[in-house]
Amino acid sequence: MDDSELRLDGNAAAGLLDDVFVAEVTTAILSCAGCGRTGAVGAAHVYDRAPGVVLRCPGCSAVLMRFARTREELVADLRGVKTLRWRVGPGAESTEAIRAG
Repeated sequence: MDDSELRLDGNAAAGLLDDVFVAEVTTAILSCAGCGRTGAVGAAHVYDRAPGVVLRCPGCSAVLMRFARTREELVADLRGVKTLRWRVGPGAESTEAIRAG
């Protein structure tokens, strides 16, 4: 069996992507790619007085996320985030459960 027999296109991940991109993001836990600090997205420092929006790490001030909107697109750059985690199932809204666990 070669790679072409195992490989699917991006549409195969539609269900997973729907779960990720409709979740309450401010309660998701991120890890900063710069300093490794973890915390809720809602605790990031937000700068929105420019053409776009920038979220920075409250620990090291590294840029975590950048967002810009044009007439035709919403552009997201998350390269400053090492990981982004959401709770699923019962208690999914609780950020405290993630911090304790």
